Amino acid sequence: MTEPAAYRVLARKYRPTTFADLIGQEAMVRTLRNAIASGRLAHAFVLTGVRGIGKTTTARIIARALNCAEGPTDKPCGICIHCTSIAEDRHVDVLEMDAASRTGVNDIREIIEGVRYRPTQARFKIYIIDEVHMLSTAAFNALLKTLEEPPEHVKFIFATTEIRKVPITVLSRCQRFDLKRVDSEMLAAHFANIAEKEGVTADAGALALIARAADGSVRDGLSLLDQAIAHGQGKVDEALVRDMLGLADRIRTFDLFEAVMKGEMPQALDLLGQSYASGADPAVVLEDMLELVHWLTRVKLAPQLAEAPGVAEAERVRGKSMATALSMAALTKSWQLLLKGLSETRNAPSPLSAAEMVLIRLAFAADLPSPADAVESVKRNPPQPPAQNISLPPSGGGARAVAGGGTSYEAAPAPQAQAHLPMPQTFAETVALFAERQEPVLHAHLQASVNLVHFEPGRIEINPMAHAPKDLANRAGALLTEWTGKRWVVSISNKQGAETLRGQELEQVAKQKADAARHPLVQAVLAAFPDASIEAVRSAPTPETAPVVFDTMSDMPNQDEDL
Repeated sequence: MTEPAAYRVLARKYRPTTFADLIGQEAMVRTLRNAIASGRLAHAFVLTGVRGIGKTTTARIIARALNCAEGPTDKPCGICIHCTSIAEDRHVDVLEMDAASRTGVNDIREIIEGVRYRPTQARFKIYIIDEVHMLSTAAFNALLKTLEEPPEHVKFIFATTEIRKVPITVLSRCQRFDLKRVDSEMLAAHFANIAEKEGVTADAGALALIARAADGSVRDGLSLLDQAIAHGQGKVDEALVRDMLGLADRIRTFDLFEAVMKGEMPQALDLLGQSYASGADPAVVLEDMLELVHWLTRVKLAPQLAEAPGVAEAERVRGKSMATALSMAALTKSWQLLLKGLSETRNAPSPLSAAEMVLIRLAFAADLPSPADAVESVKRNPPQPPAQNISLPPSGGGARAVAGGGTSYEAAPAPQAQAHLPMPQTFAETVALFAERQEPVLHAHLQASVNLVHFEPGRIEINPMAHAPKDLANRAGALLTEWTGKRWVVSISNKQGAETLRGQELEQVAKQKADAARHPLVQAVLAAFPDASIEAVRSAPTPETAPVVFDTMSDMPNQDEDL
């Protein structure tokens, strides 16, 4: 009895072995083929890109192309001892090293010692170092000299997913190739070809979902296809893949987004609940909505995209209809809200609750006008002075729901027209007006923080100090206009201006104290009391305001008489 051969996963079974088998990397393949054909081969290559797009595979293909018995050739035969040994990872002159597990300078020292010896069997001794960015700084430094001037029989091929972590001194000594993500349509076609070779029936929609979930990685996509084949027992359909990936139904995503944009929140929350009950992650639901918004935006800008091959009938018909109905402002706003809500949902303790709040926020934001529409509306209907005051309920809530779903307010009777104040004729009168109208902050700054340059009723020119508010002139002018009913212009000047009102008051007080100090009687008092000082100077009372003084009791009036 013989045991059945071990199963090889699709990612290994259909690993490319020639440049022609590589998909999605046409620029790199063309450059390498031309270099091999012309003999202009670099001594070191660095291959960079995301996972699963063929970095290590490309390195092995380069090794086969250089060491093939018919080579160097861009079409290795695949049957010679060198091609088969390299494919089976057992060639003595093609050495692969995982830098993630061998990061030290001692590991690099082995390479440095080995490059001095010529290859045992092949044309070149090739070192393939995977995840080269994991090498330590000392290891990179030890490799530099050998990498710059290696022997003619040695080639280095580096592979990395983190090209920014590789020192620039290393990159400058290598020929760099950036492997790009493989397009979803190309991936889907590649998966269809493999499914046919495997004798598996696969729907185009199912392969498109797998290609989209692979995110440009061939290996990831083949792993998902392998899983889908096992899940469906040889038949891969769209419903099976959606269930396997935990994706929300595409039609349900259309229904959900349409309900949200129409403001039909009971239906929207019910659809979200159904998706959650069927096993869909709330974050995945929002991701599907984000993809739908992106699709609708592209269709709105380029309607021919909806007619492209591979687009499902439901997406073609319904997508064009929704893209036409929705404005560009609504689509871009939806994208921003969903993108922000997606991160909130992923980090929330209850993802379902967070997703529901995202949909509610999106529904209510859809009714808001865009900034351009709001500005245009204000231009068409400039705001008018209120004809009546709105009396709010004691609870503080301004709105009260009515039967029709609207809002009503209790309006107080219109007040009588406010009487305007007379125009002040001096700057001091103007500043005093702010104290009368209970504007203490502005009053204090106008007194102590501005130098008056020019004043006339309706026009003030001031030079504010550094600590004065930036909007002092605008606020003062607006309030004076409101109080007097006439236009006031308060402008800023760089001229020095007069002393502040507060400064003038202090100068007046100092002058009064100096005058009082020269009075003989005051000088006599100060001489008699050396520690005394003049604290304040008050005007003497006039005869009309002087208190009544009685020298004797007989001069006092009777109790019944009025004083």
